[in-house]
Amino acid sequence: MRVLLVYCHPCAESYAAAVRDAAMQGLAEAGHEVRLLDLYATGFQPVMSAEERRGYHTPGDNEKPVAEHLTALRWCEGLVFVYPTWWYGPPAMLKGWLERVWIPYATFTMPENDKPIGPVLTQIRFLACVSTLGSPWWWWTVYMKQPGRNIILRGLKVICAPRCRTLWLALHNLDTVSETRRRHFLAKVRKKLSQVA
Repeated sequence: MRVLLVYCHPCAESYAAAVRDAAMQGLAEAGHEVRLLDLYATGFQPVMSAEERRGYHTPGDNEKPVAEHLTALRWCEGLVFVYPTWWYGPPAMLKGWLERVWIPYATFTMPENDKPIGPVLTQIRFLACVSTLGSPWWWWTVYMKQPGRNIILRGLKVICAPRCRTLWLALHNLDTVSETRRRHFLAKVRKKLSQVA
């Protein structure tokens, strides 16, 4: 499977970088062809300009500012996101990537009458998120209802393949967990992604 790994963290020495490396190792062990898209390293501009917003609904024209990213999305069959959860959602850089790159006609059809948006990227049959969170599991799940997870694994899933599989891997309480738990999570990420068919 061709897998695009979208990575989002500003610090090269972060634990997130170790998570990224574990994810890439697991995918490689499974025999997948993996491409890395490091949003900070590539200098992605997450802010949509006024001109870009005005052309957002114009097929073709709306693709020009993000053509390279759309090429990567059209290439992949699997999409893996590695990022920290900040304020219950993806970092602003990643949220900006979603807003600027996942555009009408190129990634989804526009709603008509009573029909919601429809899928365009139907070759994407696997979606995964690997994230770290400062919050405890119960707070994130019961009280907050997992907003960041839902953005990607529900919101994007509906515009991918009809039977798109999903995977969520998360390490909670990041600020207080032991080094042993951090190492175990890296091993879990590698193992789970090495089992993706």
